[in-house]
Amino acid sequence: MEKNRRDELVAKYNEGLADPAEVKLIEQLIEAGEIQLTQLTELASLDEQMIHSEDPTPSLKMNDDFYSMLSAEKKKLNKGFSFHLPEWNILLPRIAFGAALLLVGFAIGNLIQPSAAPGNDVSVLTKQVEDLKEMMMLSLLEKESASERLRAVSLTDEMDQVSDKVTMALFKTLNSDANVNVRLAALEALTPYVRQSDVRKGLIMSIAHQDSPLVQVTLADLMVAIQEKKSVVELQKLLDNDSTPKDIKSKIKRSIDVLI
Repeated sequence: MEKNRRDELVAKYNEGLADPAEVKLIEQLIEAGEIQLTQLTELASLDEQMIHSEDPTPSLKMNDDFYSMLSAEKKKLNKGFSFHLPEWNILLPRIAFGAALLLVGFAIGNLIQPSAAPGNDVSVLTKQVEDLKEMMMLSLLEKESASERLRAVSLTDEMDQVSDKVTMALFKTLNSDANVNVRLAALEALTPYVRQSDVRKGLIMSIAHQDSPLVQVTLADLMVAIQEKKSVVELQKLLDNDSTPKDIKSKIKRSIDVLI
């Protein structure tokens, strides 16, 4: 590819204007060694911080810089992604109307026959709303449209707690979704739960499933941020894999050096 076209792609990515097809092309150029990770400003910035990190202290407290980077990466990939969800737009008013009816029903019930434990009614309603969000999330994840699957993942932000079923769905998305945007979104959705041992274990296992340089690098950065030394074995496999681009290997090597 001509240098002018490569520079144009890098510029669009750094400005958050690259569409999904261009992001995929950038990944292919990274794998071919025609684009370096240092040219992608957000990743280069985080990499520089890691190089100058002398003696990181193991902690479950997430690194604010990692959160900022991950959020920025998601915004970059999602910019230019048009969220046209006619089905969601139709369903949402119905859900709101249904929830309103439930609230009215509870209120009338309390007026006619006061409950001995009014807090129970609120708990029941809350549980019903959470179940509805979960049902919609799992349903949207099966859609062909990547924008609908992104919307499904974003629903976890509105959940007070995520069930095992939701966690499993997020890992399935992270490990097998065809769209890099959706996989990065799933990774971000799982990040708040890294204190849970099963989530940490799942993230380590996920490294072996990733063929996207952007997801590989983001997972490596997450392992460093949470100081997950058990991930070194899987990261080393990436390092030893002949198909891993040279630039990615350098980044993975630095992550391993910080962890060991």
